[in-house]
Amino acid sequence: MKDLRCESPESTGRRKMENEDKKILVIEGNPDFLETVSDILEIEGYKLVTALDGYEGLRKVREEKPDLLILDVTLPGMDGFEVCRYLRADSNTAHLPIIILTARTLTKDQMIGFEIGADDYLTKPIVPSELLTRVEALLFFAGVNVEI
Repeated sequence: MKDLRCESPESTGRRKMENEDKKILVIEGNPDFLETVSDILEIEGYKLVTALDGYEGLRKVREEKPDLLILDVTLPGMDGFEVCRYLRADSNTAHLPIIILTARTLTKDQMIGFEIGADDYLTKPIVPSELLTRVEALLFFAGVNVEI
């Protein structure tokens, strides 16, 4: 996949090094799409942790303490909206930046996502450069040392 941002090889390499200490958890029910998102983020140097369902994702949030969460809505077991509600209700994870990344494109679903505490809401299919820009922005505003 071609990244559409215009950068010199030096700045891209610098950013990749700076991203190496940023851990992102991706909870996605579709293994193929999980691989796609993982590839996009790993190319930029992020450490990746993955989960295929909501319960596994909650366990990995506790164990791995990620800097950011990318969360699908349609998950086996516990759906992404419930995962988000649970994380926002827990003082240990209430400030974890959360991007909902889902195939649900209805405005009412987006409103639910924001009402329950998601920081951003993206719909599939994704544009890699848009995902990366939103990840970088949320990490920046969350106070995680990242260069935009």
